[in-house]
Amino acid sequence: MTDIEKQIVSDIHDIRRRRPRYGYRRLTAELQGRGWRVNHKRIARICRNHGLKILPVRRKRRYLGSAEGGILRLRAERPNHVWAVDFVHDRTADGRMLKILVVIDEFTRECLALEAARSIRANDVRSILRQLCIERGMPEHIRSDNGPEFVADDLRQWIAGWNGHSSFIEPGAPWQNAYVESFNGRLDDELLAGELLPSLAEARWLLDRYRHDYNHHRKHSSLAYRTPAQYAESLKKGCLVEAA
Repeated sequence: MTDIEKQIVSDIHDIRRRRPRYGYRRLTAELQGRGWRVNHKRIARICRNHGLKILPVRRKRRYLGSAEGGILRLRAERPNHVWAVDFVHDRTADGRMLKILVVIDEFTRECLALEAARSIRANDVRSILRQLCIERGMPEHIRSDNGPEFVADDLRQWIAGWNGHSSFIEPGAPWQNAYVESFNGRLDDELLAGELLPSLAEARWLLDRYRHDYNHHRKHSSLAYRTPAQYAESLKKGCLVEAA
């Protein structure tokens, strides 16, 4: 790099400190105003060679959460009152991403869904929730973090369509979604941390087996040492045992 080019690069850095969104054409105009006899093609080449391209603008994320959506101020009082949703991430044996959607009924502690895929978007979340609503009825609240899959307008409007509520926890406050976070920890300890998942199909089979075992065989001290399925059945029969 010549001394002249070094001076041009130095001036470009000086301009960028004040005008970080200036591209090579505006930089050319600024440099010409400083007395440099350069054209836009040369400045484009210098920017390219020295990594002086404009960085893409990062879109600001929407944060819709508040303490009102946490478990302390919104406590589940009956089945289908509050469903908690979250994602767990893992990889199959070939190193490819595995994304798992977890859905919990906070009152009965039942795991309603453990859906795995390579990618799960807002419309996939809506499809899974729609099927659960058909099978179990519609929840009054769906508690989640501020992940883009959960704050998407289409999903929130769909939930509002049955007079449901999207209850978002505060950013950086996973304890406000404690029931699903607790489940996620058990899932990791009891399955994901100890199993090498060979493929997506086998991961789905193992997750379905784990969900069945969790609901029908794993006793909870908070449910008077009943399984979530037993507790849910006792509610239907009117034999209520208060969940802790």
